[in-house]
Amino acid sequence: FFRFWMKWLLRQMTGKCELQRIFDTYVGAQRTHRIENSLTYSKNKVLQKATRVVQSEVDKCVDDIMKEKNINPEKDASFKICMKMCLLQITGYKQLYLDVESVRKRPYDSDNLQHEELLMKLWNLLMPTKKLNARISKQWAEIGFQGDDPKTDFRGMGILGLINLVYFSENYTSEAHQILSRSNHPKLGYSYAIVGIN
Repeated sequence: FFRFWMKWLLRQMTGKCELQRIFDTYVGAQRTHRIENSLTYSKNKVLQKATRVVQSEVDKCVDDIMKEKNINPEKDASFKICMKMCLLQITGYKQLYLDVESVRKRPYDSDNLQHEELLMKLWNLLMPTKKLNARISKQWAEIGFQGDDPKTDFRGMGILGLINLVYFSENYTSEAHQILSRSNHPKLGYSYAIVGIN
């Protein structure tokens, strides 16, 4: 109730709707976050729908918002550009979330050659001077897996856990070696792979 009257009062004083005021006040991720909240909590169905729009419908959605909020494109030329950018960012990160979640739900498959190659790559990145004796081996404990077969440790994160470990080890090799070295501390040690997966 209070929010409704406050928004109405600010609209009367400034001549701008809440979305326009957000664009005037904030930039970057903070702007996009506030725009998303404003759209999500709006009682207007057109505005609520904007947070669920697909990328191909963003332009039409921006036009619908401008029509719904009586925003004159000549008076506020930047609104259309800013709103389009915010909606593209919102749809982009929602799609990214869905893509990552899809990878997380894909279980590690020891019959999948790509999965097995990734696992061997992890070993070679973290233990470049030590040969792995067998695919199923107690040696996996040296890099922090719980059992003889590391595939069982990817239960919760699926193949995403392995992809992340390989990415970190490949792109931050010296840091990965330092962290692995510290994980073997007699008192403060931890299971490097398990911590990385979690």
